[in-house]
Amino acid sequence: MRLTPAEYRELPHRRVTLLGMSGVGKTYLSNMLRREDWFHYSGDYRIGTRYLSEPILDNIKAQAMQVRFLRDLLRADSIQIINNITVDNLHPVSSFLGKLGNPERGGLSLTEFKRRQTLHHAAEVQAMLDVPDFIQKAQILFDYPHFINDAGGSVSELDSPEVLETLTRHTVILYIRATEENRRELIARAERDPKPLYYREPFLDEQLTQYMSRHDLEYVAQIDPDDFVRWVFPRLLEARLPRYEAIARDHGYTVLSSEVAQVRSASDFDDLVQLALDRGGRI
Repeated sequence: MRLTPAEYRELPHRRVTLLGMSGVGKTYLSNMLRREDWFHYSGDYRIGTRYLSEPILDNIKAQAMQVRFLRDLLRADSIQIINNITVDNLHPVSSFLGKLGNPERGGLSLTEFKRRQTLHHAAEVQAMLDVPDFIQKAQILFDYPHFINDAGGSVSELDSPEVLETLTRHTVILYIRATEENRRELIARAERDPKPLYYREPFLDEQLTQYMSRHDLEYVAQIDPDDFVRWVFPRLLEARLPRYEAIARDHGYTVLSSEVAQVRSASDFDDLVQLALDRGGRI
């Protein structure tokens, strides 16, 4: 939606999509707003509970089947494995993506890793295309006047004009730009706790070639999964930033993560959105 601050203030139903890297404040805002008449739509939650639910369960069962005691119970239908994904617990989605590298250290083969990446891409596209339906559900079924779309950190990687058209038509796109300090914090966090990530295939192929060359590795199975994530994260961050900037320039507006940190209420959030609209996304 392209709106003036006055037009935004007059909207009876406000709809906003939050974009940005994980850790810049998207979920902080969403959790706060859902306590104040905003419906919290989590893209990752939708991915995990709808579009990747079966692959995630299959992966968990495959791991359990490696333990003879659990394998025997599963084959006898004596136990049941279920996903316990919540908006606040999205670990099963992350664990399904996995990390590339040495299987003895929990890594995946390149073929399997890319298969899961492809599944995640398709799931994330569909989750974003579901936004209009959930806007209606939020109002009609749950009586929420406002809607916040907490989009995943990899939305900028989707290369889907249909997704951008859908989000632009139905929501105000608000890109949360990480400050330099925030970027350093994100990189430090990835160093401490390297998590599975989504990569565009051309980016992955390029970075994988560089990594293996620099470390004199011949096979993907020789890669330390955590070390690769630590190495590639700053490069992924730099690759995603211009993509976010382009989306904000062409389809939405920009705020700083430091500005998001000052938001304490839905009223504060409305002020922040209006500020972004007023300056046209330019900072």
